[in-house]
Amino acid sequence: MTELDPNARHAEKMRKHKEAKSKILAAKTDGKGLLIVHTGAGKGKTTAALGMVFRHIAYDWPVGIVQFIKAPSWETGEARLLARFPELVTLHVMGEGFTWDTQDRARDIAVARAAWERAKELIRDERHRLVLLDELNIVLRYDYLPVEEVVAFLRDEKPADKHVVVTGRNAKPELIEVADLVTEMTLVKHPFRAGIKAQKGVEY
Repeated sequence: MTELDPNARHAEKMRKHKEAKSKILAAKTDGKGLLIVHTGAGKGKTTAALGMVFRHIAYDWPVGIVQFIKAPSWETGEARLLARFPELVTLHVMGEGFTWDTQDRARDIAVARAAWERAKELIRDERHRLVLLDELNIVLRYDYLPVEEVVAFLRDEKPADKHVVVTGRNAKPELIEVADLVTEMTLVKHPFRAGIKAQKGVEY
């Protein structure tokens, strides 16, 4: 066996792999607006969604964002950066903090309703190519909004060419069913369990 044999075998294997992949890609349809859900106990749901937001900004495509839990008084790295692109980003920070902070269910429901109405406006707005609904899953988990209403709107009224990303733990099965792409972040280790608090640049 010569020294080139492993390279030759590898090249042939990759050639066949590329041929198979090309056939699969040729059978795919053109793009469409996706309903994307990031859920799970692991960190990274909003972070991954913001990655798509920043990609859109890089292509000069307008985006809309509604944050259902984060409060306007919170200072976050994403809000500071997004503020540099006012012509491309419509950001509404409409929460009042975590549910255990407010301790007022009626108030939480009213805040969630206002945020959802704003979210529907952004989704209907032809200007926005992508809309991020940050922590909407938390609102649905606590039944601050009827999941049937949210799912019906996203299924029936979302424009066909618009991407909508929903983040938050415990995504409802009804939402998962109608989504095009669902990713579950799995928790393996988290520094909070070792006594390390949330830090700028990592969590916010």
